[in-house]
Amino acid sequence: MSAGRILVVDDEPQIRRIMRTTLTGAGYEIDDAKTGEEALVKLREFRPDLVLLDMNMPGIGGLAACRAIRADSDVGIIVLTVRNTEADKVEALDAGADDFVTKPFSTPELLARIRAAFRRVPASATGKLRSGAQEIDFTARTVKNGDAVAHLTPKELDLLRYLTQHANQAVSHRELLQAVWGPDYGDQVDYLRVFIKNLRKKIEINPEKPEVISTEPWVGYRFNGKLEPA
Repeated sequence: MSAGRILVVDDEPQIRRIMRTTLTGAGYEIDDAKTGEEALVKLREFRPDLVLLDMNMPGIGGLAACRAIRADSDVGIIVLTVRNTEADKVEALDAGADDFVTKPFSTPELLARIRAAFRRVPASATGKLRSGAQEIDFTARTVKNGDAVAHLTPKELDLLRYLTQHANQAVSHRELLQAVWGPDYGDQVDYLRVFIKNLRKKIEINPEKPEVISTEPWVGYRFNGKLEPA
């Protein structure tokens, strides 16, 4: 039985071959593409559960391909990149990625990230919730503030769902990481900080002075507000 279907998108044949061998050995069904344009065709034909997408490719490029995939699909997307600054990671998340892996990476790290991408927070929070003037639609994967509507990636949705399930409670970094990404995570506070920064850009009136998701110094984060069905 297949552990899931993964589309590998990279312009380097050697990397595609290595990834195919490694991931097939781990029980996944694999197809690959060498350009963003080809990936969009394979997305419709192969219907993967996850896309491993190289950031630096000829043609439309990784970020543009990521935006195009996300506009048409809720499939999980992990961006592979040689760039490791926070700005680059936020740019990938803004394009619709759920995660990012910096090259070169080890096989155990990649497999852990793939397991995390397949992981989902139990969806006890469904439908719509309102907190003040803000409306969260878990089905449509949107957050609405007045006339402004922000679309969340699947991982951003999982993160927000877990925080709202523990509204007005301080949730530790470790608890959030392991609940949303799994037991392989726990100590990657910098990693979590990038995701929270991006989520705040979508749900806060002023992301530089967050009120909805506040930081609990040395502990974690807190979702603030009285939640009620919308």
